[in-house]
Amino acid sequence: MEGPAPPANDMCSVCHGNFNTPCQSNCSHWFCANCIMLVWHHGSAVQPCKCPLCRRPITLLVPTDDSLSHRHDPEVANALDKIQRYNRLFGEREGGLLQRLQDLPFLLRRLLRDFSDPRRSLPLVIRARVYIAMILSVVYIISPIDIIPEGILGIVGLLDDLLIVLICFLHVAALYRSVLYLRHGGS
Repeated sequence: MEGPAPPANDMCSVCHGNFNTPCQSNCSHWFCANCIMLVWHHGSAVQPCKCPLCRRPITLLVPTDDSLSHRHDPEVANALDKIQRYNRLFGEREGGLLQRLQDLPFLLRRLLRDFSDPRRSLPLVIRARVYIAMILSVVYIISPIDIIPEGILGIVGLLDDLLIVLICFLHVAALYRSVLYLRHGGS
């Protein structure tokens, strides 16, 4: 199973050409590394650029595995260095709750792909924390002890269970975001 790649027959929304050193943003859109860096350089250099498609702040850019394997090419290496510098500046920023909720599908899809691919390795500590968060969430949901009991309040009593699941997913996504940051931005 190969890592994430841009959809077939898709083009960069900035240059309208085939992808050259493709990278995926935290909003799940794909761009050429140099193209998205041009977008950023034409805006404010002290804040993350906004996605040309959905206008969300781009706080993390993840190059494809194929791009990383061509690091020996000077043009690709230069583009990847720019992406790494960008991620160092903005990769640790998670934004507010709305930004975290918007990033959740992107991060969970990539995490599931990393868990299912034997060639991709996640640090043991991250795997353990993900499993513990999931197990504790499941135990809370199936236990008869609730903050808001279903037996008394009916369907409204499910709100605490949904909140626990959301908190679990946000925690797992934050852990995985830190892994992506360390892979593609941190030193």
